Amino acid sequence: MDPRLNLFASPTSGRALKHFMAAGKALKESPLPAATQELVSLRVSQINGCAVCIDMHTKEATAAGETAVRLHLVAAWREATVFTEAERAALELAEQGTRTADGAGGVPDEVWARAAKYYDEEQLNALVLLIALMNTANRINLITQQPGGSYEVGQFH
Repeated sequence: MDPRLNLFASPTSGRALKHFMAAGKALKESPLPAATQELVSLRVSQINGCAVCIDMHTKEATAAGETAVRLHLVAAWREATVFTEAERAALELAEQGTRTADGAGGVPDEVWARAAKYYDEEQLNALVLLIALMNTANRINLITQQPGGSYEVGQFH
C-alpha cells in the first residue's frame, strides 16, 4: 500500500503536524502513567483500524518495557486479568470516547465516574486529550492510507 499523501512534504500539513506532534509530546510529559498512555493509544488505534498507529504504539510500549501478553490482550481487556482497575477504567473511557457514534449522548456518567475514581483532574485532562488526539491521528492516517510496519522506536521524538 502506498500512502496517498506525504503529509510532511506539504508546507501546510507540515506546519500543522508540527503543532500536533508538540501536543503529543506535552501529553507524554503529563502525569498520566506512560503505560496507560500506550495502552489507551493502542486500543483507540485498534478500534479505528489504524495500522501505522498500532505499529507505533506497540513498538513504543515494548521499548518502554510493556509485556507482549498485555499488548496482545488490549483488544480483549474486559476478559483479561493482566490490567489494573485504573487501566481498565482508562481503556473503557477510551472505547466510549472513540465509539461516540455507537452511544447516543457520548460517554456515560458511570464510565466517567470510574475513570475519575483512579485519575486526578490533571490526569483526566491528559487522558481526554490523548483519546481525542489518537482519534485524530488515526483518521489522518486512514484517510491518507499511511501503511504500518516500518515505524522505528523514537522516530517522531
